[in-house]
Amino acid sequence: MLVMIYHMLKDQVDYRELGPDYLDQLQPQRLTRYLVKRLESLGHRVILEPRNQAA
Repeated sequence: MLVMIYHMLKDQVDYRELGPDYLDQLQPQRLTRYLVKRLESLGHRVILEPRNQAA
């Protein structure tokens, strides 16, 4: 938190909330791999299918 405050004061910018899923959106493939590995380590078999985008 102190690092964040330091940069805000140094750069003279306002605080901007990036949202709860900001880090998830940066590297979605990496997050997917991590979550698949995590589920498999818990004993689940994971099959990924692309979601149908047409509605």
